Amino acid sequence: MTRILIIGSRGSKLALFQAEQARTRLVEANPSLEVRIEIIKTTGDIKSDPLTVIGGKGVFTKELEDALIDRRVDIAVHSLKDLPTIIPSQLTIGAICEREDPRDALVLRRDIKGTTSIAARLDGLAKQAIVGTSSQRRLTQLKALRPDVVIKDLRGNVDTRLRKLDEGQYDALILASAGLKRLGLAHRITAAISPEEMLPAVGQGAVAIELRSDDDLALDAVKPLNHDSTQLACLAERSFLRALGGGCQLPIAAHAVLAEDQLKLNGLVASQDGKQIIRDSISGKRTDAERLGTQLAEHLISLGADSILQHLSGQ
Repeated sequence: MTRILIIGSRGSKLALFQAEQARTRLVEANPSLEVRIEIIKTTGDIKSDPLTVIGGKGVFTKELEDALIDRRVDIAVHSLKDLPTIIPSQLTIGAICEREDPRDALVLRRDIKGTTSIAARLDGLAKQAIVGTSSQRRLTQLKALRPDVVIKDLRGNVDTRLRKLDEGQYDALILASAGLKRLGLAHRITAAISPEEMLPAVGQGAVAIELRSDDDLALDAVKPLNHDSTQLACLAERSFLRALGGGCQLPIAAHAVLAEDQLKLNGLVASQDGKQIIRDSISGKRTDAERLGTQLAEHLISLGADSILQHLSGQ
């Protein structure tokens, strides 16, 4: 008997692309399944206020999780960086798909791009250049690197953001390389920003498959979508974020890299003005991914990260 699995997805072009990729892989791995996609609107899609105003935790995921719990959908496909580190007890992450490029991307306005090679770097932006981003993490690191630039809030899907850029509302944007590549917009990337210069968001570039813990059929169905190295790297990053008590809208960053049986995790906590940045790294066995994340968080706390986070939470 054919089982129908319903995927819950946001309605943006990027979210639907990710959901369709998951649907295709699910059907390939489980030919007896019929897989459909249902669009669920989230708070982050409906409201146009800055994310710092409407709240960072779960604004792109809560309604999808509610649909899972209510059994209106069987699987939710998320950009992992949007998914809080603490999820409802009834739910679990069944798979983390292979990561796309985790780096941030500098995107210049069309009439600026190509005019000078030095402009294709953060340190080559013109003085007082207007840079668009909705991320506190990017904002603080950019302020540390270029305190002279004007940072302007940016909302909307990728196409809307690029349109606003080319209309002249911004001189440059900082976006996720992964999203641009998935949408066939890699040609708009002026320069990929190295993690040494701007540390990515926790889970950036990875897609998570969330589902009910008691749905054994769905759990078995999504297992082939899991990518072990990506999963371990993201476990370390999410453990780091969880130990700091942060969400995706706080200026916290982490990026893990695996080489053979070793994992190296870089982590960062920054003040809102970018004047205080506490950053360090830890290395260990890949099997200790979650423990390494917790240890690095505790180390940054010992260096003063807790006072930065307390100040941000009190604002």
